[in-house]
Amino acid sequence: SRRQHEKRKKAEVVLELDNLEGRKTATFKESSGKEVSLPVYTGNEDISGRLVVNMKRGKKIEHQGIKVELIGRIDITYERNQTSDFVSMSRELEPPGTINESATIPFSFNKVDKQFETYQGRFCKVRYIIKTTILRKNFSSNIVNEQEISVLNTTNEAEDSTSIKMEVGIEECLHIEFEYNKHKYHLKDCILGKVNFLLVRIRIKYMEIAIIRRETIGAGAQATNENETVAKYEVMDGAPVRGEFIPIRVFLGAFDLTPTYYNVNNKFSVRHFLNLVLVDEEDRRYFKQQEIVLWRKDL
Repeated sequence: SRRQHEKRKKAEVVLELDNLEGRKTATFKESSGKEVSLPVYTGNEDISGRLVVNMKRGKKIEHQGIKVELIGRIDITYERNQTSDFVSMSRELEPPGTINESATIPFSFNKVDKQFETYQGRFCKVRYIIKTTILRKNFSSNIVNEQEISVLNTTNEAEDSTSIKMEVGIEECLHIEFEYNKHKYHLKDCILGKVNFLLVRIRIKYMEIAIIRRETIGAGAQATNENETVAKYEVMDGAPVRGEFIPIRVFLGAFDLTPTYYNVNNKFSVRHFLNLVLVDEEDRRYFKQQEIVLWRKDL
């Protein structure tokens, strides 16, 4: 492309972020299945870096100014693609002029509230991008560099000792009750519970717990729910008998989970449900769903 040719001909331009050594990274899976590793910043952390311009000898770049932008972007790919920016900040780094020799131009974004976490879901994405532009007279030859970062925020949820108790019954055939130790869990937590079979007159083949992630796109009457099974855990294989207790122990750290997000800029929400599924020998499925709240305790 013309832009790449321009870069190759006159200068090498690199966008570098400060203090990446030792900074945590987080891995996100793109819709293509490719995994990307991004440096992690917290919601109130300053972001600083530099634009390094290495000029080829005897070359110069005339420009209409150099700027850096911090963009917080929501992409929704459900039915039609929608993109909206909830953070859009621009800093002028250099006024119009000429670059005759190699230069390092520092920049920083301080005290910018990055309230939404980076998120890569099935239909919804939250991304943060640092973008530098050396503006040229001819727009198509602008020299643009981009670096994506991730934002993760820890929260302090009040300790919650409210257990969840539910019953599943099919008249005269099946009656079970199950209990989970609480309804709020941090992402590395362990779900403890038990299932009690009070009446079993159908032949159960196996029982599993699934964690369902529900993306709600839009709000109100127009909202659409899309469910995705993000984890499955077999609780029991074989037929239970009346009076039997089956313990449940699910380590959440083994799965790729995100916190619950209630309302991301009025665009979408992410909620999680525990789905207890029983399958009988004729492959009929019986299930009961219960919402749980997930939160990030540490990075």
